[in-house]
Amino acid sequence: MKKHFAILLFATLALGLCVAPVLAQTAGSVKGVCRDAQGNPIVDGIVVWVNMDNGQKYSIKTNKKGEYFSLGLSPGTYMVTLFKTADDMKANKEMDHVKGFHVQLDENNLDFDVKKEQENAAKGQGLSPEQLKQMQEAQAKQAKETNTVKSLNEKLTAAQTAADAGDFDTAIASLNEATQMDATRDVIWFKLGDYYRMSAPKQTDPAEKQKRLDSAVTSYQKAVDLKKSATNDKDPKALEKLAAYYNNLADAYSKARKIDDAVKSYELAAQTVPTAAAQAYFNEGAVLTNAGRPDEANAAFDKCIAADPNRADAYYQKGINLLGKATLQGDKTIPAPGTAEAFQKYLELAPTGQYAQSAKDLLASLGTSVETGFNKKKSPKK
Repeated sequence: MKKHFAILLFATLALGLCVAPVLAQTAGSVKGVCRDAQGNPIVDGIVVWVNMDNGQKYSIKTNKKGEYFSLGLSPGTYMVTLFKTADDMKANKEMDHVKGFHVQLDENNLDFDVKKEQENAAKGQGLSPEQLKQMQEAQAKQAKETNTVKSLNEKLTAAQTAADAGDFDTAIASLNEATQMDATRDVIWFKLGDYYRMSAPKQTDPAEKQKRLDSAVTSYQKAVDLKKSATNDKDPKALEKLAAYYNNLADAYSKARKIDDAVKSYELAAQTVPTAAAQAYFNEGAVLTNAGRPDEANAAFDKCIAADPNRADAYYQKGINLLGKATLQGDKTIPAPGTAEAFQKYLELAPTGQYAQSAKDLLASLGTSVETGFNKKKSPKK
């Protein structure tokens, strides 16, 4: 009997010696589910755990169900922050956070439910169910707006890249897709008008060229209408943009040989931003000159000069138009009044300018001496 007891005791001791030693647990695990303000799982979100005791940081990505899980977090007190995307994390645009979460050696669970948090906050603020609904609808609208703007910017960038490479067809296609996504953005229509207008001269088929110019006009007009109808427009450059829309609309009209429409649009551009009217009036004068309407052109150049008395090329172009009004008295050419003065004024403002030599030659052909004392101080009389 004693022998059997001894054998049993030995076997028990031997079994004990064969069991692997149990190691002490030194880290915990964390998990949770993340949902947005609409109750949807946050896919590819980032949950950042920062140990407030030693600064250790763990970034954990959520899966398609909005779940996250990680092992190996040392016990301690943590700041836990939820970000919707990695880009938001870089920009420090958090969705929610929990401060002072204690990680134990066991499994630790921390869910993020933005919708529930907002509801709880609303209850604490004394909001009625209807007020809470309005708040949630406003937040959903803002989230949708953010996503729309992001998508539109991607289309604009793709279109610009294509246009820079001379591929206007791809640029036009990209922005037409953008207008299908949201037809209320004036800048989309403006850039679409640009690409139609810029692509028109490259067309060998006259019908296709005209079609693109007509499309440019339509796009610019939509941009103008949207900008004019915008209420509470806080853009400090809203008027400058509207003037640019009118200016490019006028250029499309002029290329389509719709001169009166072009003139009207240039006038509107000048009226929209009077401080920048000189350029619009100069463009108007150039279009009228090319259309063989010199008197109207010079009236536009006069308005350009009134807006900017130092606009040298306006004087030169005015002088060119006045040349056509010269008369003959016998064998002598009599220039129209103001012709020589226009060229002299150009030389005064731009003595080495692009048209300086031409202005001198034209003055010589008119039998007028070229003034050479510009910008020189006269000697005082004795």
